[in-house]
Amino acid sequence: MKRGFRNNFSYSLERFLRAESASGVILALFACIAMIFANSPLAPSYFAILEIKIFGLSLLHWINDGLMAIFFFVVGMEIKKEMLVGELNSPRKAMLPIAAAFGGMLVPAAVYLFFNSSGSDARGWGIPMATDIAFAVGILTVFGKRVPLALKVFLLALAIVDDLGAILVIAFFYTAEIKSQGFAVAAAVIGIMILLRSLGLRSYLVYAALGIAVWFGILTSGVHATIAGVILGLLTPYKFPIRRKSTDTYSPLTKLIHTLHPYVSFGIMPIFALANAGIPLREIELSSIFGNSIYQGIFFGLVLGKPLGIILFSLITCMVGIGRLPAGVRWSQILGVGFLGGVGFTMSIFISGLALSQEQELFSKTGIVFGSIAAALLGALVLSASLKEKPTARDLL
Repeated sequence: MKRGFRNNFSYSLERFLRAESASGVILALFACIAMIFANSPLAPSYFAILEIKIFGLSLLHWINDGLMAIFFFVVGMEIKKEMLVGELNSPRKAMLPIAAAFGGMLVPAAVYLFFNSSGSDARGWGIPMATDIAFAVGILTVFGKRVPLALKVFLLALAIVDDLGAILVIAFFYTAEIKSQGFAVAAAVIGIMILLRSLGLRSYLVYAALGIAVWFGILTSGVHATIAGVILGLLTPYKFPIRRKSTDTYSPLTKLIHTLHPYVSFGIMPIFALANAGIPLREIELSSIFGNSIYQGIFFGLVLGKPLGIILFSLITCMVGIGRLPAGVRWSQILGVGFLGGVGFTMSIFISGLALSQEQELFSKTGIVFGSIAAALLGALVLSASLKEKPTARDLL
């Protein structure tokens, strides 16, 4: 039974990794297309299309608040699954990736604030905290079977905790004002959903309609609308009776993750990249960007802060005895994964839009793109070297 579970877990993990690695390639392609559009004669049309109004909101707004709510819905379900049956379902297994993720959020934020200690620029401290799981996994997958399964699991668990941290940062630090009426509507609808679930209702259509109502309530409450996706994801049951009062169960959470994941990875995320990665650089000197404190805070936060925080907090956790390095994994490989954690792209761009003004985003997005590329290259170099090494006595501590 234990061997069968391990085989099923390995198969599910490899399937997930293949989807994420392919998604990373497509995400990079659409980001490049966005950059081409933003710096070509098509630029006026590109930006005009994003500002088209649909039911009072711009197309860009619908993408960032609407489509991305589905992305966060899947993220919420993945967090719940990891906490129930994955690498975060026990303190012993969860401590190392939790500590690594915490360090990978705290240190980059501190690096950013070192360059931007005051004023409106300081609001961007949350930008270099995020990890883009699609890009990070895509780079790790390049090394094929040389990568220990435990290292892949560590990266995924770290990224899941990182996502949870980013969600909390958005909810608590990038919400300007909460309007009680919208929040009350969302809370009431959530109560109805919980009641219907207790009565055994299994209609995805009904729950989807109620989910849209929750999204609308959160949208009008002042809290960022994508938080609705996270809440709904966490509320999705892992086990549910096939029939009322039946002891036989199925997993709505697992089914929805498998159903929605391809649409999110190959549809929503590329569309988000196409709409948000276009940085107009034609009439701007790069020296003025590189010398800007926002750019420097994000670039160095991703390239230096991320790996430093991940490796430092991992070492401390193992030294005090509350965590242990996974079997077959070396510290040099954890450092390589730490650099891959600096590939912030999707979540970093998302937080940038919440934290900074449109003028400031020229520097933040450039820092995200260049910092993510540098972190990816450094991570690939470190992993390429470490995967050839033989383990040392220090790695076994």
